[in-house]
Amino acid sequence: MSAPLNVALVGYGFVGTVFHAPLIAATDGLTLHSIVSSRPEAVHADWPGVRVAADLTSVLADPAVDLVVIATPNTLHAPQAHAALDAGKHVVVDKPFTVSLAEAVAVLAHGERVDRVVSVFQNRRWDSDFLTLRALIADGAVGEVTQFDSHFDRFRPEVRDRWRERPGPGTGLWFDLGPHLLDQATQLFGAPLAITADIAIQRDGSRTDDWFHVVLRHARLRVILHASAMIAAGEPRFAVHGTQGSIVTQGLDSQEDALKAGRTPGDLGWGAPLSPVLVTSASADGATHTRAVPSEPGDYRRFYAAVRDAIRGTAANPVSAADALLVMHLLELGRESSDERREVMLPA
Repeated sequence: MSAPLNVALVGYGFVGTVFHAPLIAATDGLTLHSIVSSRPEAVHADWPGVRVAADLTSVLADPAVDLVVIATPNTLHAPQAHAALDAGKHVVVDKPFTVSLAEAVAVLAHGERVDRVVSVFQNRRWDSDFLTLRALIADGAVGEVTQFDSHFDRFRPEVRDRWRERPGPGTGLWFDLGPHLLDQATQLFGAPLAITADIAIQRDGSRTDDWFHVVLRHARLRVILHASAMIAAGEPRFAVHGTQGSIVTQGLDSQEDALKAGRTPGDLGWGAPLSPVLVTSASADGATHTRAVPSEPGDYRRFYAAVRDAIRGTAANPVSAADALLVMHLLELGRESSDERREVMLPA
């Protein structure tokens, strides 16, 4: 059996605390070796056996560290990834990968030069509802898909004083939730022909975008991606409509709330769906029949397990360079579309 890979987590804010640290610690074959943080008391309260480093430099100088996970503000992603690659470490970067397509291209090229795995934390590929509807679509449950709606709505009317909600590169809801929705959509349907985006500020006092509505145009299919911070009673999370029926899911995957509550990934009932996936089949005469389909449990640890295997050379990178670049390209084109109030074509 291969020795566990030692992982250094850079950043212990919300994302590092709630997502990365517990998922790394709960993944077989990975060891949470060290955490770079200016809050050693908080780290030791949660992880008493984990080394705390005050800066990235000392972690990168440690030959025991195999993988560096970057969970810092978005503007730091590219420079810290380059530093980790220069030190010979494999790298996982939280989404968004970087704040520009050019930065993303440079980081991936660096990884290729030094023969190290570079991956992006796209955990929501392993949401219960997404796993289930992906399998249903592949099995032809609704025929050819003609419309796909993906909503990620919350009710957060108060603007908080945090870097994500201050003006700057890579901030705002489009760069926060857009990468999730774009990655899921492109995993299902590939690259669109064009994108039309409306990105807006709706909350009093907000200085960054907190609402977006995006349409990805394919030949016949239309993909609609929507997120808001001002929705108290949300739309269905997913609605898939096709030539032979529809799939509808309600509510967000349960894993984020479980992680916030301090539950251990992999505990009994982990990733259980909150509500059934409803599949409505339609016949040629217009008659319909709706059934509840058992959902596959979600498990974000599968991302880290796949990264582990990619580093060991036994599996592919779960988020390939092509995947990462497509999402970054669409983020930039979406902003261009919204700013110029027009549809933007993807290069052929």
